[in-house]
Amino acid sequence: LAAIPAPRTEAAVVVNPADGTPAATVPVVTAQPSAESSAKFSQLDHWELDGPYRRGVFKFRPHYASYLIATRSYRPNEAPYAPYRELNDDADLSKAELAFQLSFKMKMIEGAFGKPVDLWFGYTQNSFWQAANSKASSPFRETNYQPEVMAITPLALNLGGVDLRFAGLGFVHQSNGQSGTLSRSWNRFYAQLGVEKDGFSATARVWKRLNESDDDNPDIVDYMGRGDLALAYRREGHIYSSTLRYNFHTDKGAIQAGWAFPLAGNLKGYAQVFAGYGQSLIDYNYFQRSVGFGVLGTF
Repeated sequence: LAAIPAPRTEAAVVVNPADGTPAATVPVVTAQPSAESSAKFSQLDHWELDGPYRRGVFKFRPHYASYLIATRSYRPNEAPYAPYRELNDDADLSKAELAFQLSFKMKMIEGAFGKPVDLWFGYTQNSFWQAANSKASSPFRETNYQPEVMAITPLALNLGGVDLRFAGLGFVHQSNGQSGTLSRSWNRFYAQLGVEKDGFSATARVWKRLNESDDDNPDIVDYMGRGDLALAYRREGHIYSSTLRYNFHTDKGAIQAGWAFPLAGNLKGYAQVFAGYGQSLIDYNYFQRSVGFGVLGTF
């Protein structure tokens, strides 16, 4: 998801052995990622955990996947929109949509408080567009906005052959920007841990929802759970990924699986399947199944 950094060079002065005067200035490579470090480059290095990959502050980095896919769902969730369809009862939701997600992050502070802790800001926007539904005027059915702040510290621990790479704390707000009966939002604090081994990486999060006085979805944790697990495996340019959520008390959850394969440059083909609750905020309590195909960008 990111390029291997170029070698760093510095100027070196060549001295004339006869009289000790400077004869020439030549560039010398002072930092070059080794073949071993390049081979270990993984999904987690977008957090800039190792010295050769640190790029400083205010540089855009990938966060979650950024993609554009054409999807088809098993059964659209009509219920939230029923009160707004009195003038056009024939405008049912289409099973076909265009779904796209844009997600990035940037480091705001490197080495905060004199400690090995980096502070990041992240933003993710996910939209579901009924592009071919002309009867309903091709609306954006749902858009979710998710800003967050994160504190990340690198780890260098090995447990049973698995490398613990980082730990972090974060705060995330997610909402759909709607009002009235369509409004959905929640705020969470979370802790996360990232591990990797031989091209495989896993990031686990647990979260605590903050109570709100004006709550449009008080039971959202029953469906979205109290954490998630993101898995990824990279091999020969292919990336196999999945995200899992489950609430053991309510027996509700979801799985999203993806396969990204090489196309050209930073563009990959992308296939995605989803089953469960919470594909979007408006559907947090609605069970959905969908499949999508399109493209995914890496940077």
